[in-house]
Amino acid sequence: MDNLELAQHMLEAARAKGVMVATAESCTGGLIAAALTDIPGSSEMVDRGFVSYSNEAKYEMLGVQKATLKAHGAVSEEVAGEMAQGALARSKAGLAVAVTGIAGPGGTEQKPEGRVCFGIATADGCKTETVDFGAIGRGDVRAETVRHALRLMLAALKA
Repeated sequence: MDNLELAQHMLEAARAKGVMVATAESCTGGLIAAALTDIPGSSEMVDRGFVSYSNEAKYEMLGVQKATLKAHGAVSEEVAGEMAQGALARSKAGLAVAVTGIAGPGGTEQKPEGRVCFGIATADGCKTETVDFGAIGRGDVRAETVRHALRLMLAALKA
């Protein structure tokens, strides 16, 4: 299933549940929101998207704690979770997804190229996970991140 089909299914699930969605994106720079808003009628289910590429944007726009950024770095499940919770709190959404990662090129041994941390927040709480896509190239890491985020959103709506 490609990203367009995933986005369509996710929006149908959101519509069926009456849930609006929001995104908080770093490494994807708005590509998740773009995938969702490529679907006609998406304005019924998409409330807003936050592009928080810099650390400053993460704490100014989403309320990520400076201490969290300092202790764990921007590419961490802790930050992804706070991003998702911040997007949920600062929107009319009932579901928020957040992504932060290293699309490449570059990275370190501790945080390699292709590592992306995800957060999914609802009124019931927040779940996080990390996926290592590998050094597959910046564009492919970003595309796989969008696909994985859409799958996580769809799974959360079907839970």
